Amino acid sequence: MRNFLYRSSVLIVTTAGLLCGWQGTVSAQAVRDIGQARVERAFEAAKKQGPLALRDFLVNMPKGADLHVHLSGAVYAESWIRAAGEDGLCIDEKGLKFAKPDTDGCSKISGEIAASDMLTHMQVPANQDLYDKLIDAFSMRSYVPYAGWSGHDQFFATFAHFGGTDKKHTGEWVDEVATRAAAQNEQYMELMDTPPFQHATAIAKQIGWDANFAEYRQKLLDAGLDQELDAAKERVESALELRNQLEHCGQPDAAPACKVEVRFIYQILRGNPREQVFAQTLLGFETISKVSEFVGINFVQPEDGYLSMTDYTLQMKMLDYLHSVYPKVHISLHAGELAPGVVPPEGLRFHIRQAVEIGHAERIGHGVDVMYEDRPQELLKEMAQKHIMVEINLTSNEGILGIKGVDHPLPLYRKVGVPMALSTDDEGVSRIDLTHEYVKAVEDFNLSYAELKQMARTGMEHDFLPGKSLWAKEDVFGAPVSECAGQPLGGEKPTAKCTAFLGANEKAAAQWEQERRFRVFEAKW
Repeated sequence: MRNFLYRSSVLIVTTAGLLCGWQGTVSAQAVRDIGQARVERAFEAAKKQGPLALRDFLVNMPKGADLHVHLSGAVYAESWIRAAGEDGLCIDEKGLKFAKPDTDGCSKISGEIAASDMLTHMQVPANQDLYDKLIDAFSMRSYVPYAGWSGHDQFFATFAHFGGTDKKHTGEWVDEVATRAAAQNEQYMELMDTPPFQHATAIAKQIGWDANFAEYRQKLLDAGLDQELDAAKERVESALELRNQLEHCGQPDAAPACKVEVRFIYQILRGNPREQVFAQTLLGFETISKVSEFVGINFVQPEDGYLSMTDYTLQMKMLDYLHSVYPKVHISLHAGELAPGVVPPEGLRFHIRQAVEIGHAERIGHGVDVMYEDRPQELLKEMAQKHIMVEINLTSNEGILGIKGVDHPLPLYRKVGVPMALSTDDEGVSRIDLTHEYVKAVEDFNLSYAELKQMARTGMEHDFLPGKSLWAKEDVFGAPVSECAGQPLGGEKPTAKCTAFLGANEKAAAQWEQERRFRVFEAKW
């Protein structure tokens, strides 16, 4: 009874203090601490009930950003098939992929069926069977590894199956991922995409390789490499325009997805010949410098591919040079998406380090093989000191590399203080969403609510939005910058000084919004 009276009196005094603006021993911070404790108790209760209750708790938790998302891999198979039908494509029933029709239509001799015909006549059992097989071929659904075909093989093979649809659908894809993000209380995404670069490739082939980066850059620019800048700009602008139309943004019936901010990461295909990689990378740096929708660059394709491995150091040196010319371009790199047996032991020893020390990576995607690098403890400390964030993709790492649980370095990154944030990688291929990754992180590593909140804040701290951070110290989420100190974070009416700071810094404004969402979410408990 005495405990009950004590708790009641604290609640009454605290409430009165808030209403009167009292700043005594029971402060506004104390009230927030009490609220935080309630959230953590609700979270721990959900953990004990199992993954379904845990998902129910986490789906509405503010997650901030998803920073490692391949746009094509984020689209679900069902959407690809629908688009193929709209585009008049055929389906190769044997190869389980799209094909363009001949002048006479889809070839029955080659075993093709019009995608539109299949979708129109889904009451036919054979069409439903083909539809199911397509979804399995386009994703990791139903996949079980077997001799000669690993999860790695299945994952990367999917992209060749669903190619060929019209680029006009890009806005639909952005709408799809943004709508899914909004349903999980995400507010920001950086979508990896590959703009047209055929002209750059043709020029590079014509000129040939030149190991003098400065001279090679000038030759490519003199030959008109930057002519494809307009194509990249038109691609993203038309995609965002269609996305806004689909979501009715700016109208009274605007969809929740309109509140999900989207930027793009320029993808470089690392598995191509060196002259092509340099030309495309240069085009990427030029594009990012002049098209505001692109905020950073990344190298993609399997890290264990032949050219990816043999040219890895050379590619990092390309980035080193181009970073010296374009120092404001942000760099995030796939590095360490490897595991023992995938490549020889010596192939595991240097990728993350070179990405950080030569390639100027501000973020590392995956980073799974970090403990196989030379002097791993030194590398971990270096990453922590330099605030190099790791984009953690748990389902992807398990499906592609077979790395999960105690074999994953997440606890080691956390122990040393390397910043981390959860991301989806290719949620359409993996058949997941970001909430799934939050649940998996809790189940595999017994994370607390406070640790998940730290990771969500870390994602927003390391996004590539322009401007300064809301926080006074990098990756320390205790005190904001002086302009916004002494007031409720995420409050509806920040001071004039804070309002001006937020207006001048998109990153800080997005972080302020994240804090507002945390206040709303935590108040429910």
